[in-house]
Amino acid sequence: MKRQNYARFLLLLTVWFAISEISLFPQMPPRGGNQIRITGWADDTHYIIRTINADKQAVLQKVDIRTGKGVSVEPEKTERELFSGSLPTGISLGSADIISPDNNSAIFFKENDIYVFVKGAKELRRLTSDNIPEVNVRYSPDSKKIAYTKNKDLYVYDLVNFREIRLTSDASEKVYNGYSSWVYMEEILGRGSRYAAFWWAPDGSRIAYLRTDETDVPVFTLNRLDEADGIHGKLEQVPYPKPGDPNPKVKMGVADVSSGKTTWVKTDYGVDQYLAWPFWTPDSKKLAVQVLNRDQNDMKFILVDPATGNFNIIYSESRKSWIDFFENIYVMQDGSGFILKSCRSDWDNLYYYAWDGRLIAQLTNFNWRVNGISRVDEAARMLYFTGTGPESTDNHLFRVGLDGKGLQQISNGPGSHDVSISPKGSYFIDSWNNITTAGSMIAYDKKGRQIREVYKFEQAQFDPSKNSRSELFRIKTSDGLFDMPAIITYPINFDPGKKYPVVFTIYGGPDSKNIQSNRWQGTNPSWFARNGIITFTIDHRGSGHFGKKGLDYLYRSLGKWEILDYEDGVKWLRSQHFVDSTKIGITGSSYGGYMTCLALTKGADYWTHGFAGSSVTDFRLYDDVYTERFMDTPEDNPEGYKEGAATTFSKNYKGHLYLNHGDLDDNVHMQNSIWLISKLEDDGKVFEFMLYPGGRHGWGGAKAMHSRNEENRFWMRYFFGKEQ
Repeated sequence: MKRQNYARFLLLLTVWFAISEISLFPQMPPRGGNQIRITGWADDTHYIIRTINADKQAVLQKVDIRTGKGVSVEPEKTERELFSGSLPTGISLGSADIISPDNNSAIFFKENDIYVFVKGAKELRRLTSDNIPEVNVRYSPDSKKIAYTKNKDLYVYDLVNFREIRLTSDASEKVYNGYSSWVYMEEILGRGSRYAAFWWAPDGSRIAYLRTDETDVPVFTLNRLDEADGIHGKLEQVPYPKPGDPNPKVKMGVADVSSGKTTWVKTDYGVDQYLAWPFWTPDSKKLAVQVLNRDQNDMKFILVDPATGNFNIIYSESRKSWIDFFENIYVMQDGSGFILKSCRSDWDNLYYYAWDGRLIAQLTNFNWRVNGISRVDEAARMLYFTGTGPESTDNHLFRVGLDGKGLQQISNGPGSHDVSISPKGSYFIDSWNNITTAGSMIAYDKKGRQIREVYKFEQAQFDPSKNSRSELFRIKTSDGLFDMPAIITYPINFDPGKKYPVVFTIYGGPDSKNIQSNRWQGTNPSWFARNGIITFTIDHRGSGHFGKKGLDYLYRSLGKWEILDYEDGVKWLRSQHFVDSTKIGITGSSYGGYMTCLALTKGADYWTHGFAGSSVTDFRLYDDVYTERFMDTPEDNPEGYKEGAATTFSKNYKGHLYLNHGDLDDNVHMQNSIWLISKLEDDGKVFEFMLYPGGRHGWGGAKAMHSRNEENRFWMRYFFGKEQ
């Protein structure tokens, strides 16, 4: 389970999608969309395009955007390829090895030690020799140092004077410096951090880091019983705070690399709060730290003097429901301030603040979603950003001046637009498509005038015996407040005179869209389409399509509105003469598993079959950071937790439910499935369960194939009465 951020959400579900063959999200068009693309610009008037020749080989051309005349060019070598050319014979870069920012040196890892190679040298130089793994090695911005954690203490290695500098020395089993707790990694810093909790100053003179103390955090025990763990098995114990539990205690330190001394930011260590996502001023003289209260509804940015630890508040935002950490802040390199994306107006908009907390300009003011910053041209005083526009399933590129004036929508037309900007912003190439059209690439000048069509994607004639077809449309909620986007995909040889089973393909978490954008689905049929099954996905009011107005419905009531809105989707399906209402299935993993379990219990009058993976079944069992963000604590909101638990409604279950779970899932503990299984058994219910030994929050290899085959058999058995 993850917070709403879509990129992290995808990381969570990658394995599930792979094993299920479910296309929950619109993919790039399977007509060359990933092969034929703009790869960059040679200069402001020449773009580089990758195409495929008659021999099915990739060809790169440098093309004049105005004339369309191009010349073949050799592929530019990647940074790794360029660096590899300077390595001595017998030495090669591994996937984990790191190249310096100035591209002049690289760090190599061998047998739990670090080596460095500098261009011009004849061999690697060994830096450490203690056989203790150095974790999360990161170069300083000036490439003269590296930082890392070792046994959960923070170190720096001076690559000029070749000496290791130990910055902290009090790490223990429960105390970490520059290394995060599990719950911080999973729910705040993100899996991409790999537990790293330190941040270099731009000039490399200091490092900000989190000190974490998990002494009071309850430990959850996983019993490792796979054959590899021996006859007696092994215990795996991890501090894991569940809703209402004590949290890790954290404080932010700033270590001076030259002296090795730490200055502590003077936040109140006794206050239960979260500190994360710091960012430095360009001159490295000040550090901004985000401070969020435990209720996660009051955010403050504090600007810290690294020499004293003193600070002043430069930004604050509060909300009755919840506020998320600001992960994508753009720091102006001219020292004037920073740009953030906030939904303080109920929609994500962009704001430009000075370091003293003064609002320089509100850059956007829309009643639709700004997705993110694409580029800031400080010299031209121009910002490029992506957003949905009024249609929440679209994605467009816009630009606006840093004074909030001169707004221009660069891409137009319904669908998904991926726009490449020339270095000086003089030209744009819009690669677009939508659910009905494979699309094309179109070149525009900076005034938005079309120059020419760069490339048109082929769209084969639809063959109903070989191809599937998708439709994007809207379904109104029963209360009439929201028009939910939905996609239905028909099987091959679809006959509207027949009745077909349907499978909902769902994730469903807060601010997590199943329908990310209006994008070409292609016509290659999925397993479902090949086997006579309609697939259907829909986004509820809290999916992010409707801003904070929709999201706030989920506050203190996870599971309630998602199921009610999905039920409206079932009602629509039942009204279609080609749908077999006795065979309405649903499938998903993680939060999608939660939705599936809830649909087969709380929503048992609507769904008949469900295949659920790694499911939350009672939010008292999940981690506190994620859960309390939406639900508060069980003590504060007992009714919300009760009404949102699949275990509460086990007596309602009357369909066919298949559960699976990895016994070493350290994210959504198998305890969730066990609790629901126990309830179903006590209620005399019939269901299926599959355990995957050694499986975490997803699994691969032979077990992934087994899981996929099990799901295919499940649908064939209950929908058609036969084994595949």
